[in-house]
Amino acid sequence: MTNIAILGFGVVGGGVADLITKNYKEVTQLGGDDINIKYILDLRDFPDSPFGDKIVHDVGVIINDSEVNTVIEVMGGSHPAYEFTVAALRSGKNVITSNKEVVANYGDEFLALAEKYGVSYRFETAVGGGIPVISPLISFVRQNKVREVRGILNGTTNYILTKMFTYGDSFESSLNDAQQKGYAERNPDADILGIDACRKIAILSALATDKLPDVNKIPTEGITGIRKEDVFAADKLGCCIKLLGRCIIREKDAPYIMVAPFLISKDYSLSGVSGVYNAVEVVAEPLGNVMFYGPGAGAGPSASAIVGDLVQIMRSGTQVKSPVFVKDGYDASLSFEGYKSRWYVALPPESEILATRTFGEVSFIEGTRECAFVTEKLCESEMKTKLKKLTDSGCVILSSIRFL
Repeated sequence: MTNIAILGFGVVGGGVADLITKNYKEVTQLGGDDINIKYILDLRDFPDSPFGDKIVHDVGVIINDSEVNTVIEVMGGSHPAYEFTVAALRSGKNVITSNKEVVANYGDEFLALAEKYGVSYRFETAVGGGIPVISPLISFVRQNKVREVRGILNGTTNYILTKMFTYGDSFESSLNDAQQKGYAERNPDADILGIDACRKIAILSALATDKLPDVNKIPTEGITGIRKEDVFAADKLGCCIKLLGRCIIREKDAPYIMVAPFLISKDYSLSGVSGVYNAVEVVAEPLGNVMFYGPGAGAGPSASAIVGDLVQIMRSGTQVKSPVFVKDGYDASLSFEGYKSRWYVALPPESEILATRTFGEVSFIEGTRECAFVTEKLCESEMKTKLKKLTDSGCVILSSIRFL
């Protein structure tokens, strides 16, 4: 009998309990053992829930019960998830989580504890929701030389940008629609400011390089500055705009890691990922480009990935392949200064002379009501210098977006 405890009985925790109950036969056949949800930790009581008799309010009940084999942490946030995870691992319990924040901040410590105490720490759901990307990256793709991991890592922002491109809606209108449909939280900052995607690219970077970057030093931009005029200009260029997390691996130097909106050609695979869907693309040699695509969030997809981790543990125990990475002290914001890309820039309509004086040869975009143009490839430090020169001249920078 595999006894489990679920920490947190929200959307994902409830989804896990429901999936195990409704698909009990299939899950136990795959795992090779019976499953018992012994405890569910939450601050609230659920008297009307079929799982109401399993609710406990003290994590110590779970930690001190030697019969509990695996803890599923779906609380969100770093604390007390960090403390509960450490306690569970030290007590010899496997831990599965969907919590990207705690993995991005402390994943290296948890993996070291799991190895020390002979248990597993699994976090498939933390990056792609229902998309199985971590296990393939560990067991298959890493056999190749990985050059880049990039992707659309946040379904909320992808939905907003899809609305803007499909219907010509403003950012504010598209965000409001996402909130009404339940795709965006009442406070959407973690999504629209790129924070959620930043945590996910930190985890993917660690899997690709064996080194967990400081999430607070990853250059991160959100989508709050994307305007209807930018959508129009991108369309004229045969592009769309997507919020991407990227980790570009270099031979001898620290990788380029970033989260930012990018202009992507419409004939490129990532451009076709719309709505609340996510996609992770791995560029490797000799494999080539491989893309993992699917729903990125929600009770069903997240529960599916969590139970997938549980089945792996039930079948293989500590023999299941786990990632290993350590925290690295490099400053991703410093290495990023050397990253090169072309840029789309929009200035007030009377700024053409100033644009050519600052950037030299540029390609102006026909049919826009602004001074919109595309630059040659510039590194980040060069671009910062040129944009500062414009602002020092009293010019208002309406937009500046990188090309993929």
